[in-house]
Amino acid sequence: MSFNRKIVSSNFVDYVKVCAKSGDGGNGSAHLRREKYVPKGGPDGGDGGRGGHIIVRGNKQMWTLLPLKYRKHVRATDGDNGLKQRASGKQGEDVYLDVPLGTIIKDPETDEAIIEITEEGQEYILSKGGRGGLGNWNFKTATNQTPRYAQEGEEGTEHWRILELKVLADVGLVGFPNAGKSTLLSVVSAAKPEIANYQFTTLVPNLGIVKYRDHKSFVMADIPGIIEGAAEGKGLGVRFLRHIERNSVLLFIVPADTDDILAEYHILLEELRKYNPELMDKDRVLAISKSDMLDQELRDEIAKEMKLDIEWMFISALVQEGLMELKDLLWSKFDVE
Repeated sequence: MSFNRKIVSSNFVDYVKVCAKSGDGGNGSAHLRREKYVPKGGPDGGDGGRGGHIIVRGNKQMWTLLPLKYRKHVRATDGDNGLKQRASGKQGEDVYLDVPLGTIIKDPETDEAIIEITEEGQEYILSKGGRGGLGNWNFKTATNQTPRYAQEGEEGTEHWRILELKVLADVGLVGFPNAGKSTLLSVVSAAKPEIANYQFTTLVPNLGIVKYRDHKSFVMADIPGIIEGAAEGKGLGVRFLRHIERNSVLLFIVPADTDDILAEYHILLEELRKYNPELMDKDRVLAISKSDMLDQELRDEIAKEMKLDIEWMFISALVQEGLMELKDLLWSKFDVE
C-alpha cells in the first residue's frame, strides 16, 4: 500500500473544528383564561421551552473524531412557545456529540483549552440553549391582575470550537521511523498495526491492550515515528507529538543496528523537550530493539557505553527476548494500587 493511499484510507482523525448553534428559547404565552362561565379569567400563559443544548460526551468506545469530520455545523432545535393553562412549551432537543476520552475542547481565537474529556459519560455543554420566556401568569401582581404581556425567549448561542484528541495510554512508544515500535506492539498485544521496512509506516497512533500477570493489563500506544526537527514541524511534526503528552510512561525504542544508540536516544529526548519541557518529568525507559542481531561481545560493548540515568534493556520482538522483563519494568512505573 502506498504512502498516499494509507493517508486517504485512514479513519483516524484527531482534529476537527465545529460550529455549534444551540436552540432558541420559546416565547412565554400571554394567554388569558376564557371559559364559558369565566369570561374574565386571569392570566394563564405558560413559559416557553428551553432551547436545545449542544453537549459533548465522553465515550470510551471511540478512538477517533472521524464522525465529526464532515459535520462542521451542529444545530439544536428551538424550544416551543408557552401554552394556555400555564402549560410550558416543549424543550428543544439536546444534541449529543460523542467523543473519545482524551478530547480537548479549545477556543479557536485564543487557542486556550476550555475543558478536557477524560471519563466515560463526562458531559460538557458546548453551546447552551436559550432560556424560555416567562408566561404572563408570572407577572400577575396585586396592582396588575391581568398582565397582557409575556417574556420572549432568549436566543441560543453560536460559536466555533476546536476538538483535539490526545491519545490516552499508559505507555507511549517513542522512536524514529522503522525502529520496531509497531512490531513490538503487535507482539505484546492484539493490535495489528501496519508493519513494513520503510519510514512512516505508522501514520496514525495505534493502541494495544498488553496483558500482564494476574489478569492485569495496560494500554500501549505506538506513536508515529519522530524525526529530528519534528518539534519544528518536519516530517509528521507536531501532528502526533501531542499524543505523547497523555502517556504515563515513555518507552524509547532504539534499534540495535543504530550507529550510535545514545546519540539517537538524546535526539529523541531533545525533540520532546523542545515540544513540551514538561515531558521531561515523565518516567522513561529505553529498550534496544532488534537485539537478536547482537552477539554477546557486541552486547557487552554496548553495555559499557550505556551511561544513562534511566533504566534500559535489550529486547527482541522477533524472538520475544526480554518482553516479560520489559512488562515488569513498565508496570513498576505505574501508580497502581
